[in-house]
Amino acid sequence: MHGLINRAVQSFVCETYGQSCWINVTEAAELGFSEFEAMLVYDDEMTLRVLDILCAKLKRPRGELLEDLGTYLVSHPKMEGLRRLLRFGGETYVEFLHSLDDLSDRVRLAVSDLTLPVLELREVSPAEFQLYCYPGLKGYSSVMVGVLRAIADDYGALAMLSHAGTEGEVEIISIVLIESAFAEGRQFDLGARG
Repeated sequence: MHGLINRAVQSFVCETYGQSCWINVTEAAELGFSEFEAMLVYDDEMTLRVLDILCAKLKRPRGELLEDLGTYLVSHPKMEGLRRLLRFGGETYVEFLHSLDDLSDRVRLAVSDLTLPVLELREVSPAEFQLYCYPGLKGYSSVMVGVLRAIADDYGALAMLSHAGTEGEVEIISIVLIESAFAEGRQFDLGARG
């Protein structure tokens, strides 16, 4: 698992549950360290062990915890860079949804050795979509549900999201857009400010 993913989990836990929670989890996982390096690659089993221990300590299901991680990745001020990367997907929530097919390529432009699973958006109607999350990163669809919820808020859109099942190993997220301009979205400028 890429160190950036592990660092995101670490940051989420420290910001949400506290540094002591994170230290307890890393000790219980017997990592031999408490801080992941962002540009290293770690064994997937290590990351899954950390998540299992975290879920057990917090008494929360993994999917629910990963959805919260997805929300954190978009909404927390420390994660503004990722939010900006996602917001380059379009001026509206629907444009953003259509840009998800290219998300793994955009991420690879930013971090060449970080490979995310392929996403495929299918439009059921102008207000209903299905996002197909192909295999490659366990729990990715749960993280994406959190990301999609937070980005909808970011755009000021009202959307209902849910897991819609699987086709083989492909997980499907249902997205129903109730209103595209439900509230005022968060400020976003295409050009970075100095």
